[in-house]
Amino acid sequence: MTMVKRQGQPVAALVHDPAVLEDPGLLEAVTSAAQLAAANARLRAEVQTRVQELAASRRRILAARDEERRRLERRLHQGAEARLGELAATLRRGQGSAAGEQTRDQIAHAQQQLGRTLEELRRLAHGLHPRMLAEHGLQGALAALAKDLPFPVDLKVASTQLPQWIAAAAYFVCAEALTNTAKHAAAARVTVAVTASEDRLRVEIADDGVGGADPGRGSGLRGLADRVETIGGTLQVESIPGRGTRLAAEIPLGGEATRP
Repeated sequence: MTMVKRQGQPVAALVHDPAVLEDPGLLEAVTSAAQLAAANARLRAEVQTRVQELAASRRRILAARDEERRRLERRLHQGAEARLGELAATLRRGQGSAAGEQTRDQIAHAQQQLGRTLEELRRLAHGLHPRMLAEHGLQGALAALAKDLPFPVDLKVASTQLPQWIAAAAYFVCAEALTNTAKHAAAARVTVAVTASEDRLRVEIADDGVGGADPGRGSGLRGLADRVETIGGTLQVESIPGRGTRLAAEIPLGGEATRP
């Protein structure tokens, strides 16, 4: 047995036939090869460690971003939205006691403007992080999202109990895809299917629109891909001109290694 050292430190032990010692050149070549193999193994381990650290950092960033979105949603709901709701109630009382027709008309106009502002604020808060997701799960949040769209949505969601971070990822995949469909696809109908196997959640959104979507353009789909890949999943987009668009995400289930 011959010890192989690198910079004075043992890195390997070669077990060989004693005859190898009779050929110094062969022993040197084998020793060099062993040193190289050991160095490569150490480098691979270091690279793997760095990759794991980077993945963990991405998951922490994602979790922090989602928590900030939840915090902003709560602030909007409990602050600005609540105050505007109180103002709307005050206007209703004022309209009931107003003496002149012109004053009542002005109050009615103010109520309309306030109603639109409240609706826009609710949409903004919902886009940040929907309360429905925490209160009613993925099925309820997607059903609420579909009601506001200008086309019918055929919605099928597995009843599997999902961890919050996975449900959030699935929700935002659907929300971004449906928003893009409403803006660009000119679709008559959209299907959303969320199915679960033992180890994976599959989210698929398909429309019958104009197709031709380019995943490389814009930040929406790129951001979705980053979110899905951060928790160990994959995102695919198929969009042939004239044949609609299909977006599919697969997200692993049950692994703590993928948890933000």
